Amino acid sequence: MFHLEFKITGDNSHTLLVKELNETYHSTKGAINEALHVFMQRGLNDYIVKTNCKKLKVFEVGFGTGLNAHLAHLFAKQHQLKIDYISIEAHPLDLSIIQQLNYSELIPSEQSLFLKLHEVEWNKVVEIDEYFTLTKLHQELKDVVLENSIDVIFFDAFAPNIQPELWTKEVFESMFKALKPEGVLVTYCAKGVVKRTIKEVGFNLETLAGPPGKREMIRAVKVISE
Repeated sequence: MFHLEFKITGDNSHTLLVKELNETYHSTKGAINEALHVFMQRGLNDYIVKTNCKKLKVFEVGFGTGLNAHLAHLFAKQHQLKIDYISIEAHPLDLSIIQQLNYSELIPSEQSLFLKLHEVEWNKVVEIDEYFTLTKLHQELKDVVLENSIDVIFFDAFAPNIQPELWTKEVFESMFKALKPEGVLVTYCAKGVVKRTIKEVGFNLETLAGPPGKREMIRAVKVISE
């Protein structure tokens, strides 16, 4: 069991420090700002602008604090979209930890809406409202099979030096298979070894401006050659 410590990041939002790993769940420069930039803007927003789709399926690697899921839910409501959201987490956080996070103080939303995402049953499709369904998978990433069904992947695992087993060629091959043609994977990590692996798997790699405090991020597009 990890020992966690609350930290205030650069935009005044919480993250959690895993003491044993000396690693935080989010950027210390701003947890909310990072999630908005990497996953909502460069992931969801750019995808719906490009495709004009009104219904999409999102797969998240690392449910963690639920911040990305919460923002995706609010995004779906704001844009009148239907999002089927699937998230995997091998080590769920206790609700007592979640209740202390300050996201609802900084994001215009009710705390109950955020907590509802954490209170739903694991390994079950749950309809949150007309815009959002949530499936939380309590299992390892290697055990998930999702082929040609995902529009957008939020790859939000701990950094490669902390969880190297989640940044391998085999993992990105499975992510490539999971995506529909023209589907996208976005991640905060822009390390050279990750870029090379993503290109080797067959993705079209895009290096984009990163969130506050980070120079770059990655967006990978599944392009199928005719």
